[in-house]
Formats: sequence, C-alpha cells, structure tokens
Amino acid sequence: MISRIWRGWTTPENADAYEALLKAEILTGIVERGISGFQGIDLLRRKAGDTVEFVTIMWFDSILAVRTFAGEDYEKAVVPSTARPLLLRFDERSAHYEVRERRGPDNGRAA
Repeated sequence: MISRIWRGWTTPENADAYEALLKAEILTGIVERGISGFQGIDLLRRKAGDTVEFVTIMWFDSILAVRTFAGEDYEKAVVPSTARPLLLRFDERSAHYEVRERRGPDNGRAA
C-alpha cells in the first residue's frame, strides 16, 4: 500500500471556504473518478501560527494507482485552479510512502 501526503496553508479567513471546497468538490471528484487501486482520502486541519494547515493523506494499492490519479509525474501536486486562490502556499510535490504496517483498534493488521 502507498500513502500520498500533501500539505497546503491558508489564511484563517480562507480556511472554512477552502475546507468547504475540498469537501463539496475536490474530494468528491476524486472519489467519483473510480480509480482502480484508490483506497480513500483523509483530510486533516490545524491552526499553525497565523495560518491554517491542511493535510491530505491518500491511500493507494500501488504506485500505478497513484500514477492513474496524478499522471506520469506522480509526485507533482494535484491542486485544482479553483483551490489556488484560497491557498497561501502548498507543497509543489507530494510525498509517497510505502505503508509497512497499519493496525486497527483491535491490534489486527490492516496492511
């Protein structure tokens, strides 16, 4: 399993609008693409000084599935044009990690 991690920052004034855009359009659009090997996406948010940081963690079966989502240059961030005006800055490249182990509350292994 592959975990794709990306971060973006907004002003506190734009944070709610950015989160609403993510939930209503961007994340929904990703899920609706029906990408084979896409396992889901998590959205995290926190106040970070005078900004608000967002983190997305996407879960894929393989790098091939990541490439299906992001293209051949799969590390390049996928940031729709509608989101860019709400962001102060963002990671230009996403980080990818091979998930070596993942456990649930029952301590059973999930990956």
